[in-house]
Amino acid sequence: MRVFRGYSRPVPAPVVLAIGNFDGVHLGHAALVRQLADAAGRLQLVPTVLTFEPHPREFFVPASAPARLSTLREKLELLADAGAAQAMICPFNAAFAALSADEFVERVLVRSLQVKHLIIGDDFRFGRGRLGDFAFLQAAGKRFGFTVEAMQSVTVDGERVSSSAVRAALAAGDMARAARLLGRPYIIDGQVTHGDKIGRQLGFATANIRIKHNPLPMTGVFAVEVSGLGEKPLPGVANLGIRPTVGGTRPLLEVHLFDFNRDIYSAHISVRFVHKLRCEQRFPNLDALKAQIAADAAAARAFFKL
Repeated sequence: MRVFRGYSRPVPAPVVLAIGNFDGVHLGHAALVRQLADAAGRLQLVPTVLTFEPHPREFFVPASAPARLSTLREKLELLADAGAAQAMICPFNAAFAALSADEFVERVLVRSLQVKHLIIGDDFRFGRGRLGDFAFLQAAGKRFGFTVEAMQSVTVDGERVSSSAVRAALAAGDMARAARLLGRPYIIDGQVTHGDKIGRQLGFATANIRIKHNPLPMTGVFAVEVSGLGEKPLPGVANLGIRPTVGGTRPLLEVHLFDFNRDIYSAHISVRFVHKLRCEQRFPNLDALKAQIAADAAAARAFFKL
């Protein structure tokens, strides 16, 4: 995927465009990008997505911003998998937030992206005061020479698919519901880093990934599958949280892989959360923690029928 940061310079050629935050890249987002790719194929233009960093609510109300489902890297990888060939990342700052709907259309869509066809979700609003909507874009398209279509909501089991619905499922520990909304298990990617080796001392060596999602969309202990270390995913058990028993304060993902003994420091892995075992909790001492980790590992093995 070709990535452009900011809209100060025009992209090389006109595009078909989809706009959104795309947090988590759920089934609704994937359907939007498939529609984008189909339109781009018909028009023989590049399928391009426009997204924002940070999430607009992180700029306007940081204290109550929603938990991130995906890092920017994860989001771009998932959008590429869905069929997007280019992405423009607009920095959501004071200057961008101050753009009127007219300015957004002229500066970003027309001058920078040279949009010929635009696809948006049915609830998309833009511009200062959120005054821009589908009707506004249709009128602008007649002036500037682009067409607009709306993507209707996608539903699963009668529920509208949205990032908010995915967050609610994860927070409730309902990994099956989250997977239905996402079209895949919830995944966190990252590079394996050195930790404090407490897991190794307790007899359960772990691969540690520092987490950029803050606040976390969920915490707890999970049965997981890990990709990136071989031809097929490897089963394991993982703790996602701050590790209160050992005085942790920053989010960390610790993964213990079953029957695995390789040095994988610096490897980039994908961790799929397939089943929640329990909530994260504080234990009175390391012996109690060790006993619980053993029980968690046994429960995860039983889940995988190992």
